[in-house]
Amino acid sequence: MLVLAFDTSTPLVTVAVVDTGGHVVSEHERLAPNKQGELLAPLIHAALADAGAAPDRLGALGVGLGPGPFTGLRVGVVSAAVMADALQVPAHGTCSLDAVLGPAGGDCLVITDARRRQVYWARYDEAGHRVEGPELGPPAEVADRFRGAVPRVAGAGAVLYRECFADFVIDDDTLYPRARTLGLLAAERAERGEPGGVLTPMYLRRPDAQPPGPPKRVTPA
Repeated sequence: MLVLAFDTSTPLVTVAVVDTGGHVVSEHERLAPNKQGELLAPLIHAALADAGAAPDRLGALGVGLGPGPFTGLRVGVVSAAVMADALQVPAHGTCSLDAVLGPAGGDCLVITDARRRQVYWARYDEAGHRVEGPELGPPAEVADRFRGAVPRVAGAGAVLYRECFADFVIDDDTLYPRARTLGLLAAERAERGEPGGVLTPMYLRRPDAQPPGPPKRVTPA
């Protein structure tokens, strides 16, 4: 069975095709902030072409559910929901932070940039299982909370706010979620026969656009 997976929760738009044997068949990625909508479809097309697979050969989908900025994140989540419905295959959503470390795991914090001087974070145990988060907070507060308790940090947020995490070992090579990890996780779930779930994006911050409130009174009551 082939599984198509992708993530648009960060500036890295990442797409991969994997099989249920645990092999990465093809992978395409582009680092392009704020261009998730323009890049996702072409990268999906390229990944399928490299795999020699038409969409109707897919047995499942995997997608990162964030957390991430509203506009970029919804590109991937909506695309996965639409494709799953059209192809009648299950779509398996995963917290995007789970796909940063990959199989290596380790006692670690994963931190990505949430903008506005904040980060998204999650904590992982030695086996790579998420034990806290995802949550949103200022990088200095996150560092103070885990200083002395967690030895290592990974993710683009840790590199961006390096001064806050100077007391940690910073993994400079592990920055973004990878579609290959999302795909392998989805393949495992598909092999177990798990049905696809509702794809609910992890928005930890309210979007800037809000419905307008009632008009202000301009005349005396």
